[in-house]
Amino acid sequence: MNQFLKRRFFDQIAVMFGREARKPAAISDRAQEIHILKRATNKERLQQAMVAHEKASKVHTWRNRRWAVLIIANLMFTFSFWFDIQILEGALTASRFVGFHLIDLNSALQVMLAHKHIIVNLVIGTGTVFVLWLLLGGRTFCSWVCPYHLVAEWAEKIHLWLVKKKLVTDQAIDRRLRTGSWLVFAVLAVATGYTVFESISPTGILSRALIYGPALALLWVLALLVFEVFFSRRAWCRYACPIGLTYGVVGIFSPVRIKYKLDGCFHEGDCRKVCLVPHVLDTVIKGRAVDTEVPIGPDCTRCGLCVDTCPTGSLTFDVKGLSKLL
Repeated sequence: MNQFLKRRFFDQIAVMFGREARKPAAISDRAQEIHILKRATNKERLQQAMVAHEKASKVHTWRNRRWAVLIIANLMFTFSFWFDIQILEGALTASRFVGFHLIDLNSALQVMLAHKHIIVNLVIGTGTVFVLWLLLGGRTFCSWVCPYHLVAEWAEKIHLWLVKKKLVTDQAIDRRLRTGSWLVFAVLAVATGYTVFESISPTGILSRALIYGPALALLWVLALLVFEVFFSRRAWCRYACPIGLTYGVVGIFSPVRIKYKLDGCFHEGDCRKVCLVPHVLDTVIKGRAVDTEVPIGPDCTRCGLCVDTCPTGSLTFDVKGLSKLL
């Protein structure tokens, strides 16, 4: 990793914890050359981008794959319970897949903080999940498995329609709130001896509702969705959910990521419009890329929406170290 990407790497971690993205202090010579060239040809390239994007915007390959995986994963819990086939038992917070214990990292941490000691059985189940998401990409869990993520994505479409009709405005919230939320729930677990977050987590509530049937807790999930539709786009996932931050930390070490290639980018900005966490794509803004190829930060959910949208293939899925061998 060169010095520009190394500095960018630590900047991306800071952004994940809530710092606002900013223009890089140093850019590689090769990237500088491309930035200068683009300034000279920008108008023509933008016109080309408008034509190319008309075709690209209708493609939803990765979104469809993601929705299919998410729905199937959650229905496996439901069918295993209803038909007692014992393939995937439990819920997303804690389960067992054909004998392998799987425990959500954030849930396990909350339990151990509440009990104030390390529980061996939790460590074993958590280790399995940690390795899984370490290989696939930490926040892949959010967009590819979490049931709240899917319903929030549908609510987002309603929100964007209302914004387009000028019936509501999208209110941004300080992203440092999520780090504060993580700390608050950790302190509450230690102070009360109770996993407070698990009682209000929309991920756990929806997972249990799908498996065991609806409960009053669904009213809390509905309230969150109403807030996101009429006030702030995807507020829970972007600004409050501790699960996203926990898996984001795992994502720091994950080999699977989205990679940005500077030379083919038109900088039309449509990738940032569709991104579920647009702060991770600050590198696509004109003049921000520190090198010709830049991996997107660990807070990325690997949802693939930007890959589907990019008309030139400047954003692609990549496995660290593997692409050079192919």
